[in-house]
Formats: sequence, C-alpha cells, structure tokens
Amino acid sequence: MNDNTLVDRFLRWERTQPDAVYFTQPYPDGSVVDYTWQEVGRQARSMAAYLQSLQLPPESNIAILGKNSAHWIMADLAIWMAGHVSVPLYPTLNAETAQYVFEHCNARVLFVGKLDGKTDGWNEIRHVIPSHMTMVALPMSPAMPESQHWDAIAAAHPPLQEVSLPAPTQLATIMYTSGSTGRPKGVMHSFGTMRVYASLAGEFAGFNTSDRLLSYLPLAHGAERSFVESNSLFHGLRVYFSDTLESFVADLMRARPTVFISVPRLWTKFYIGVCAKVPPNAPLSDQARKAILAQLGLAEVRLAFTGSASLPAHIIEWYRKLGLELLDAYAMTEDFAYSHYARPGQVRVGYVGTPLPGVERRIADNGEIQVKCPTQMMGYYKQPELTAESLTPDGFFKTGDRGETDELGRLKITGRVKELFKTSKGKYVAPVPIENKLTHPKIEAVCVTGPTQPQPFALAMLAADAVKEIENADAREALRAELQALLEEVNATLESHEKLASLVVVKEPWSIDNGFLTPTMKIRRNVIEERYLAKANGWGELGGKVVMEAD
Repeated sequence: MNDNTLVDRFLRWERTQPDAVYFTQPYPDGSVVDYTWQEVGRQARSMAAYLQSLQLPPESNIAILGKNSAHWIMADLAIWMAGHVSVPLYPTLNAETAQYVFEHCNARVLFVGKLDGKTDGWNEIRHVIPSHMTMVALPMSPAMPESQHWDAIAAAHPPLQEVSLPAPTQLATIMYTSGSTGRPKGVMHSFGTMRVYASLAGEFAGFNTSDRLLSYLPLAHGAERSFVESNSLFHGLRVYFSDTLESFVADLMRARPTVFISVPRLWTKFYIGVCAKVPPNAPLSDQARKAILAQLGLAEVRLAFTGSASLPAHIIEWYRKLGLELLDAYAMTEDFAYSHYARPGQVRVGYVGTPLPGVERRIADNGEIQVKCPTQMMGYYKQPELTAESLTPDGFFKTGDRGETDELGRLKITGRVKELFKTSKGKYVAPVPIENKLTHPKIEAVCVTGPTQPQPFALAMLAADAVKEIENADAREALRAELQALLEEVNATLESHEKLASLVVVKEPWSIDNGFLTPTMKIRRNVIEERYLAKANGWGELGGKVVMEAD
C-alpha cells in the first residue's frame, strides 16, 4: 500500500495500530470517550457507504458545520473515502455568508456537528439551508428533526470495504477564508498538498506516535486543519478535544500536549492568570517553574507555537524563563499553513522566523511579501481571474502583507499593503506597528485608525479583568492613569504624524458574534471603522488623551 494521501496514511494506522487510541472526546454529560483507529475507521467507513448510497456525482462538495470534535474528522474521512470533496465551515458564520457558501459550492450534503446556538450562528444559519440539501446530525449536534443522525446511519450501513483512494492531484477540500473584508474565497487544496504539508511539518517537528495534540482552534481554519488533522492522520498522533471554554483548562490538563499551538490572546491570558498569583518578576525555582507549567497543562510541551499577531517581549521572555520557548509562525490558508516558522534558539521578538524547507520568499518593490510554497493552493474555487490576480507571472503568491527581513533572513510583518491610511493632513500611517506597541495586559484588542482626522487614534477593547475595574471609581481612575502612561510611552517612540491623539476605550466588547473579530480572533478593521469613524468626535484632535467607554 502506498502513502500518497492522508486516506492512505489513515488506512496504514488502522491496519498497524488498530487498538491504539486516536481520539479522546469529552461530552457535555461529563463522560470522556476514547476512539481507537479501528473504531474511527468503522464509523467513517459506514458513513462513506451511506454517502455512496446517495449516488452523488463523483467529487461532489459536502459541507461540515460544527465545532471541533472526533466526529468532525470522522465525517471528513468519510467524505474522502466516498470519493467526494469536503467543505469545512466556521460555526460562527452569519446567515448571509453561509447562504453564499452553500450556493457558491453547491453543497449536496451538510454534516451538522457540535453547536450551541449561543457562541455560533446556528439559529440563523438553519433558516438559509437549501431545502434540497441532505442533512446529517453528528453526535452533540442541536436538535434537527429534518435530519438523519450519525449513529442511526452507521448502524444501518455496513462499513465500506473498498474505499476511494484519491490521486494526489485530486481536489480534497475547499476552505473558505474568513477574511477581514469582502466575501470569503474558496481556497482549493489537493490531497497531494495536504500530504506534502504533513511530511515536511513532520521533519521540522520530529513527530512520533507518542505525541499528543489538543484540538480547540477552529478546524475550518487552515492552521488547525493542517496542524491537527493532517499531522495526526499522517504521523499517527493522538488527538484530544476540548468541550467548552469553561472546561478548557481541564481539557488541556487531560491532554498534556507534547506539541501545542495557540494564539497571542490565549498565551496572554495564561500569563495574566499566573501573574495574578505570582508577580511576573518574582524569582522562581526549577520546581516552581515546573509547577506553573503543570497547572497550565503545558508541563510536557516540547514545541510551542504562536501566530496570527505579535506577542510583547515581556510575555515571550516570561515563558522562556518558565522553560517554554514560543515559536512564532506565519502562513495562510493559501499555502496550507506552511510558510515561515521560528527555529528553536533563533527566536527574535517581533519576527516570525525564516522560510521553511521548499519555501521561496521575496519582498517586492512595494514592500509586499511574496512566497512560493510546495503546499500552494490549486486556486480559488470558481474564480480563475482572482486566482490569476493573486499570483505573479513567475508563480509567487502575493500575500498582501508588508514585511522586512533581518541579517539572518527572519521575517518581520510590518502591516498590510492596503492597510495604510491617510490622515486629513495628507500623511500616511501604517496601523499594525503602532497596534503592536500598544500590547498591554489590560487591553484585549486594539485598532489604530483615523483617515478622517488630523492625527491617528487608537480604539481599545479592555481585557475581562480590566472591565471590572471600571465599576469602581478609584480603580477606574487608576486604570485611566495606567493607560495614559502607556499612550505617552508609545507616542514617545512614534514619528510626529503617527502620534496618537487619543486612546479610546470602547464600551461594547468586540467578538466573533457581533462581527468585530474574525473566527481566528483578528480584528475586522473595516467593521470597526464603519462603527466608530462616524462617531470620532474629534478623537484625532485631543493631543494624547484617554477616552473611557465610548459607544
């Protein structure tokens, strides 16, 4: 048997380690269930048999909507085993975007998984599902009388013995990018791309079958899809899932991951939580360091990654003192999350590392980062013109990010090519470098803007702990003074046309649900500006003041 695709690799593990646990899934009733490679294969094969019984055209598009779970990946396997293409959807999609994706990809079947109707868009999405679409309810799905349930289907269909073995060049998945502007684009990746990613990532990370991963970032996103699903299928890794936000720490401690990937917001929350009990500069013994990592569930992590935004130097140094070096990563859906990683021992704060093996990188005359990767997409689904626009004549992908490199070839992201804005004085401002300077434990997210103002200003959403301080008058004034000091400290480092006229603390939290953040927790700059620019009230003329709780 060859190892040309992730399906081939799964069949290998199903055959060679059938009784080894592949998935560990916590359920809402408090139970925790282990699924072996053999059991995963049995269920996926039964679902593949059902999909084949529908007699769909070969390589039909089949969507998966749900939060991470063991059955999410089982559904993905079943789709491939039946000879079709999987289309993962973010559970936080709004109804308009979901309807667009359903129609754009002409999905024939929809798997609906773990959703709660509160932290996702299910209550709206369910009303735009096409009437002709077959629906399958995964375990932990919301009540859906119009659908068939996974367990009933699996019981009624014997496991498919001769599964489809796709060619490496065959389309495996269409991943709709969340994007911060415009409609999502369907990024097409082949089975070969996914295999190449996992093979090369394994060389970098040194994966083996004793490694453990925790799956909690959206599987519809390129980073989690590659890091968790592709690596686990290719290298035979064990995957633990997280149940809820409330159970996250317990789920993390159960998994005790050996390789862990997260985003700056979570690394910062860990830091703030520990610092509330142990001062950040307190001397720590080896035993104390190990105890802190153990309490976070990170005691056995040998590789830790961060990405999507910058972490401040003091937080990176704090983790380093604990014995955990955070390796920054830079990639995107279009290259299947394979582009730049920081190497152990070569971390430079503010830089995302050097190109991975096989990756070519260059900086264009306008400062844009351009890459050519062995994992490059097949193109954008049904959008050949957009695909052509995204590539240079010699095949480099135009990332849209601006960057610069140091003497070791490490890359620094300096903003977006199109993010520059012009103040009313006619001066151009790059917001991202200023936003990075405003990183602070009391600030959850920040957006620098001001195209209609004489000077730029910053909009800031407070961290949850800081929000509580506003309720007390004395604490509120102390917080204002702390933010004022931060504003003055940052302004001292900026050119005159970049100096912030104000730091405006917003009243409404920014979230995925209200559209201010993407599913990967990045700010949606256009949505934020649409909401606040009309209410700027001279925020660009205050000469460096903090404004508390603006609507």
